[in-house]
Amino acid sequence: MREQGPLEPAETVEDLLRRHAPQVLGALVRRYGHFDAAEDAVQEALVAAARQWPEAGTPANPRGWLIRVASRRLTDRLRADEARARREEAAARLEPRATRAAPADDDTLTLLFLSCDPALAPAARIALTLRAVGGLTTAEIARAHLVPEATIAQRISRAKAKLRDHPFHPPGPEDRDARLATVLQVLYLIFNEGHTATSGPTLHRADLAREAIRLTREVRRLLPREGAVTGLLALMLLTEARGAARTGAHGELIPLDEQDRTLWDSEAITEGTALVEEALAEGPPGPYQLQAAIAALHDEAARAEDTDWPQILALYDLLVARAPDPMAELGRAVAVAMVHGPEAGLVELTALEPRLKGHHRLAAVRAHLLERAGATEAARDAYEEAARLTLSIPERHYLRTRASRLGRRERPTPH
Repeated sequence: MREQGPLEPAETVEDLLRRHAPQVLGALVRRYGHFDAAEDAVQEALVAAARQWPEAGTPANPRGWLIRVASRRLTDRLRADEARARREEAAARLEPRATRAAPADDDTLTLLFLSCDPALAPAARIALTLRAVGGLTTAEIARAHLVPEATIAQRISRAKAKLRDHPFHPPGPEDRDARLATVLQVLYLIFNEGHTATSGPTLHRADLAREAIRLTREVRRLLPREGAVTGLLALMLLTEARGAARTGAHGELIPLDEQDRTLWDSEAITEGTALVEEALAEGPPGPYQLQAAIAALHDEAARAEDTDWPQILALYDLLVARAPDPMAELGRAVAVAMVHGPEAGLVELTALEPRLKGHHRLAAVRAHLLERAGATEAARDAYEEAARLTLSIPERHYLRTRASRLGRRERPTPH
């Protein structure tokens, strides 16, 4: 059955496949198990759709089409892998069981918790979930973790092997609690990649950011009084609320202090701020609640100069004390600079150098602080270094523009 018309411009075949892929994989794993083989079958179905849909038209039920094709590929593959007697036995086991049925919208969430199986090492759970649920490439996952790509590829391969013969059990409440920390970390990383893509021609991957928010809402529906879940959802909403103002007419990056704040999403800010208050009332604040509180202070400032930097610095002090992380400490260095001056912030960056050496964000922050301190040549060099290190085209263009502007400012006037 075909759709009445072509795809809307806002959603291409690639967008459609990305949106449905985790749900299709979750449906297959829920019905049949065999995580590794199911993933291969889904990939084959996606390839078939990418070839057929642009010419034949998009099915009225794209997810159902993908599930049917992937299911056939999976059952054919498993049956072909065994001798006739064992093949017949396996085929009988492959029939979907009515008692395992679940709403299609829950399949991605099922896959999310399955990928965070306690049988896997924590690092493997995160890598596998980012790949299976978030749709990130191995290279993107490696950059998010600041480790070599080969390391991530090995983690994913081992995770698949571990789950290959691992029996699937729909996650119950206790299982959800045991996996929650990893689930939230994975959602946080998926959102970050969506909000600020680590590579490619666009700064913002809206599909990933929206999917991370949707999944976090689903987790909160299951665990409505869990402060970390509420805090993470608040953080996502408050951060994504600034999305429309982060780029200009040609996709160029606009830093926070130069954004047109009238473009910010006031409804998302209102919801996010209310969630922050709720999350802070649900127990001692963890990293997501504290980051959300920082984001709320940024969003509540009508102008950049109205930002409550002393309060932000106090929250960063709590954050790095409770959950030490190089990126959190980088944010704290900026807050130190805003409260105590750029030279004080540069001192903080020196302490971070061993852990963030070679990361473009360290160089970019150093450039910004050097510029504020009046060290023009050093700032220009740092901007150029950051531009060389980033794989994001919009970020690279922004950093080179800043460097170029400083270069022009330093040229002597001819006599």
